[in-house]
Order: sequence, then structure tokens, then C-alpha cells
Amino acid sequence: MSDSTIIAWTDRTWNPWRGCDKVSPGCAHCYMFTAQERYGWNPEVVTRTGTWGQPLKWERDAAAAGRRERVFTCSWSDWFHVDADGWRDEAWAIIRRCEHLHFQILTKRHERIADHLPADWGEGYPNVWLGVSIENDRHVFRADTLRTIPAAVRFISAEPLLADLPSLDLTGIDWLIVGGESGPGYRPMRTEWARALRDRARRAGVAFFFKQSAAPKTEMGITLDGQVLRAYPTPRPTRPLPPSFSLL
Repeated sequence: MSDSTIIAWTDRTWNPWRGCDKVSPGCAHCYMFTAQERYGWNPEVVTRTGTWGQPLKWERDAAAAGRRERVFTCSWSDWFHVDADGWRDEAWAIIRRCEHLHFQILTKRHERIADHLPADWGEGYPNVWLGVSIENDRHVFRADTLRTIPAAVRFISAEPLLADLPSLDLTGIDWLIVGGESGPGYRPMRTEWARALRDRARRAGVAFFFKQSAAPKTEMGITLDGQVLRAYPTPRPTRPLPPSFSLL
């Protein structure tokens, strides 16, 4: 939740709340739990943080420099976690004010997305990318939910990739991130699983980002078949943010 991040596909991370609970096999070795315990926090309690002013500072800096930056939200939680329902409208209001930041919202709680978007979502905010995590073929239904929701970018994070995804439909998806699990006790990822997703993304015209192989530490093995493959999507046009919300 800082100015720097080790997540290769974003520029910054923002955690307006922290804490979560495990909902599927991809959560089993989640770094959030051990990281929070090191700080002496209970990772299973969702708690509001003191980081709410960070995006507004980043927005001022990005606007002054004439650039756009990617911000991954809730690396230590889930944007759509039920215990954050009381704070989410306020967080959406922060996002509305940051037109130079592209907020990447990734969730495993696909079933809560549609009912917890802001009232003025329409075809999607131009600065919000919506994504779902899919770790094995039993959870490809999350993509089915995602494709029904309008967004400037729809993306899938197949990380940790724990199995082949033969049933994954990339229709309506703009970006596919693939990565193996990292950290102590990491589970293996077969190269052919990642290779198959790369090839399907190419055929479907979906931007493909290979993050890493499965390894003890993140970013160990960033090539797939000898290539660094780190493409980004082009957001589809949506209506501009209301002018009143873009003023800081």
C-alpha cells in the first residue's frame, strides 16, 4: 500500500482496507496472511487503513507530469469483501477524482461485483479495470460473470495457475495475466498450461502478460519459451468521468 510495488503489472498498490478470508484453492498460500502476521495484525479481520489520501497525491503528481499510472487495489484484501461494504462508496468516490490513475480491481468474489458497483457506473468508469482470479478449471465461471459486466478493461489473473484451463472462454476479455505461485511451499505450474493460454490469447486478440514461473520467490523465471511476454490492454471507450468528480 505504497509508492512502490513488486507486482510487475502495476505501478502502485492501494489498500483502503486490509484483511480477508480464503474462498478457493488459490488462496491457500496467500502472501497477505503471513505478511500481516509479521506486522502483528490479524489477517482475518477486515480493517480500514490510513491510506485514503494516497491516490489523491498520486493523481496530482501524475496530472502534473502528464502521465497515467496503474494502481492495483486491495492487494491485502478484496475490493468486494462483504466486511468492506460500509467503506466502498467512499472508495469509489476517491476513484472518481483520479482521472490520471487506472485502478485495477481484482476479485475472487465475482458474484458480488454487479450489486456493488456505484450507481453511476453505466458502461464503466474509464479509469477502472475489472478482473477476476482463476486458478483452475473449476473456477472459470468467474470469467462468465465478468464478461456480463461493462468495463473499460476486463481482465483475468490466472495466478497462481494451479492447473490447465481448457474451459476458459476469453470472449469479452481484454487482458490475461498468467503466473505460477511463489513463496514457501509453492505449488508447481506446468509450462504447457501457460503456453496453451498464451496461444489462446493470441488467437483471441487478448493482451497476454506472463508474470513468472512457480518459484520460491516472486519474479524468478519471467520468460516463457525464452521470451518476456508483458503486453497491456487498450481500454475500450466509455463516457468521461463527471467533471465535478475530477477536481481535487
